[in-house]
Order: sequence, then structure tokens, then C-alpha cells
Amino acid sequence: MSSATRALPASAENGRAWLLAIRPQTLTAAVVPVLVGSALAARAGGFRAAPAAAALLGALLIQIGTNLANDVGDFERGADAATRIGPVRVTQSGLLTPRQVRRAAWSAFAAAAVAGIYLIASSGWPIAVLGSAAIVSGWAYTGGPWPLGYNGLGDLFVFAFFGLAAVAGTFYVQAGAPGTLVWLAAAPVGALATAILVVNNARDVDGDRAAGKRTLAVRLGQGTARAEFALLLAVAYAAPVLLWWTRLASAGVFLSWLTLPWAAVLARRMAVIRDGADFNAALRSTARLHALFGALFAAGLLV
Repeated sequence: MSSATRALPASAENGRAWLLAIRPQTLTAAVVPVLVGSALAARAGGFRAAPAAAALLGALLIQIGTNLANDVGDFERGADAATRIGPVRVTQSGLLTPRQVRRAAWSAFAAAAVAGIYLIASSGWPIAVLGSAAIVSGWAYTGGPWPLGYNGLGDLFVFAFFGLAAVAGTFYVQAGAPGTLVWLAAAPVGALATAILVVNNARDVDGDRAAGKRTLAVRLGQGTARAEFALLLAVAYAAPVLLWWTRLASAGVFLSWLTLPWAAVLARRMAVIRDGADFNAALRSTARLHALFGALFAAGLLV
């Protein structure tokens, strides 16, 4: 077997490097808000399959573009050094060149814009504004002259775009202007998506500080990041109570509480972990919690 053949499984040619770059395990963060927004639209009697599918495609492409832009942006700014303890980053590891990853990011954003043309045609200019803001913010998370993630705004970005905007936007393209129920139902989606980022940033405090990446975890300390994680979980599980108590939704929303024991275990783990491998495990577990909570929450909204 030649050396070229031995290297093939980790090469860009067979797609494995691109799979690493896209980070498929993170894509549920794009799926969940569309699922919840579509459930809300169905509850209002306005579900439309074609706009829902276009919203899902656009959300996935923006997530992929953001992941790729983050990969190359963190490498070029020094946040992804050889000593990083997180999952493999393709630019830092040399599997792909910065130019390849940057071009792929812009291609994903461009494809998302194409998917958005249909939504703009069917739902009007607000979708053009929302989609443009999402794409610009996805690039600006680690790119541009004032990257959001390097200036402590990453948590706000995730909550706003992977929670409020994504859920409300999905509802809007199917059923019209969102009301109080939609905005409140978007909060737990955004809270758990943000919790994923918080685990990532708590793990990377030392490396981010050295690279000048001033996340909230760097600015306020790892202890505050752990407290933020617990608070975000509390927000997520309080939302169904508020929706039921205000009679905006039925007791079906408590289906999401089936994941509460899982969340409690995660909160306890986050309070004490120190090792990078433990943070990585918590990161995967939080992403899965977000996905399962979202699916049960969406189902409960239909009851």
C-alpha cells in the first residue's frame, strides 16, 4: 500500500476532511428551530411544506457556512493552535487550506441566499433582511475587522439567530407575523443552543485568552461560564411552565421535561469538570439534549 493510499482516509479527496469541516454533529442547532417554528405554524393552522423545507435548507447552509468560516477564522487569528483540546479543525491541522475553507464558506452562504430567494418571493422583504443579517453575522462571528466571537458577543449571536430569529422566521414564512407564543417558544431553543457554545468556550478559556479571543468565558471567568450554563438550562425548562401557566400552550409542552434528568446530570457535570476530554463529552451531550428537547417540545406544541 502506497503512502498516498494510506493518507486517503484523512484527505479532502474522499470527503472526510470536508465532513470534519462541516461538523455534522452541530447541524441539529439549525434543524431544531425550524422544527419548532413549523410546529407552531401547524398549531396556528398555517403549516406549508415548501416554505418549511426552504427554511430548513437555508438554516443548514448558514450553519455550514458559519462552521467553515469559524474554522478558517480561528486558525488565522491564532485561536486554533496545535495545543487545542477540542475536535479536529481542518485548517489548523492542514487537511484543507485556508483558501479552500474560505471559498467553501462563501459558497455555502451563497447557496443559502439562493434558497432564500424563494422565501423572499413568497414572504416579502422581512426575510431578505433576516437572511442577510444571518449570513453577515455567520461570517462576522470570527471574520471581519470586529469578529463577534472575539468581542464577547457570541452568546448573544447564538441566542438571537439560532433561537429567536430562526423560530420566528420559520413561523413567519408559513403562517405570518409571530405572536407572543412564538417568541416565548423560541427562548428555550435559543437557550440550549447557547448552552452548547458556553461549554465550548469554557473548555477553551486558556487558549482563547492567549489568542486574544475575549469570549464571555474569558472576560468573566470559567466559573461564570458554568453559572451561565446552569442559567440557560433553567430558562429552557422554565419556558414550558410559563407557556402552560399563561394558557398559551397545553400541558403537552411538558413532554420536553422528559429530558430534565439528563439536563440535571449535565448541570452537575459542568459544575466540576476540568479535563478537556470531559468538556468534549459534555459538549456532545449538550448538543444531543438540545436536539431531543427540541423534538419533544415541538411535538408538545402540537398537542
